[in-house]
Amino acid sequence: MKKVLIGMSGGVDSSVAAYLLKEQGYEVIGATMRLWTCSDAYPESGCCSDAAVEDARRVCDKLGIEFYVMNFKDLFREKVVDYFVNEYIKGRTPNPCIACNHYLKFSAFLNKARAMGIDYIATGHYAKIEKSNVTNKYTLKMSDAMGKDQSYVLYTLTQEQLSHTIMPLGAYNKNEVRKIAEKLGLNVAGKPDSQEICFVEDGKYADFIADYANINPQEGNILDTYGNVIGRHKGLIRYTVGQRKGIGAYGRPMFVLKIDAENNALILGEKGMEFSKTLIASDVHFISGDMLKEPLRVQAKVRYQARPAKAVIEMCGNDIRVEFDEPQRAVTPGQAVVFYNDDEVLGGATVTHTL
Repeated sequence: MKKVLIGMSGGVDSSVAAYLLKEQGYEVIGATMRLWTCSDAYPESGCCSDAAVEDARRVCDKLGIEFYVMNFKDLFREKVVDYFVNEYIKGRTPNPCIACNHYLKFSAFLNKARAMGIDYIATGHYAKIEKSNVTNKYTLKMSDAMGKDQSYVLYTLTQEQLSHTIMPLGAYNKNEVRKIAEKLGLNVAGKPDSQEICFVEDGKYADFIADYANINPQEGNILDTYGNVIGRHKGLIRYTVGQRKGIGAYGRPMFVLKIDAENNALILGEKGMEFSKTLIASDVHFISGDMLKEPLRVQAKVRYQARPAKAVIEMCGNDIRVEFDEPQRAVTPGQAVVFYNDDEVLGGATVTHTL
């Protein structure tokens, strides 16, 4: 019997995923990754709070499977929290979920499983893993439940990781998952989804960053696209590209176009100027393991909730250039641009700037 170690957040998705794996004949072992704690200013309702650990433990007891709590706090602080804070200070807007998946959930967690003699890891992500009969390589595909698809935050997965990973929820939608949990009598059946970054309480990013880095955000000039001073900002970590609210009144709609950390300046532009047709991105990764040799027509997403948009990608040295058919709103340095071929995730990169 094949063994699988499943990451248990204490939520309904991972709980039902554990049940489905058991039904499929795997020897299932549950594990909650302790990444952050309440003593670190972690929200009590967060995905590795004491309450979440106990929810996961109760589910494992109900399913009759082993349960472990694994400490990854130091690695999480280094690879996710420090990264998140440093990127914001540099004027970029990072996606910590992608970093967490890359360094912890599909790297450190997988290494732990292999060290325990366990064949596979599993998660409650809404995405699908398949193996191509043509290329004999593993592919990552979008979930059948488009409204819940999480493939955008999984683009850094490698062939080795995919070969040892199972995602049981790829063919299910959220309502089906909750109904399964209710039928099983799981205490997490009605538990709401987490919406915010797990280690930031109430979405107060700027307060968290200032406290964590022990900095006092400095006010600075707000400029228009001609370099004229039109106002004062309250600290660059309080803003992101595309933002309209909280930047002051100017008699017309204005949007954040750029965060100039070097000069402590915020650049605003009028409605329409927040759209970009071309971007450059770094840290390029393709799931196949093969780098791009010639321009390729794809669909691309510049944020988690965006719709895939038609584009052409081509390498520019170690970076990648993305040319969209139609301008995209608020392309943000630090965020990921992820490439698709229909429902297959080809790979992605980190946005550095627009042209």
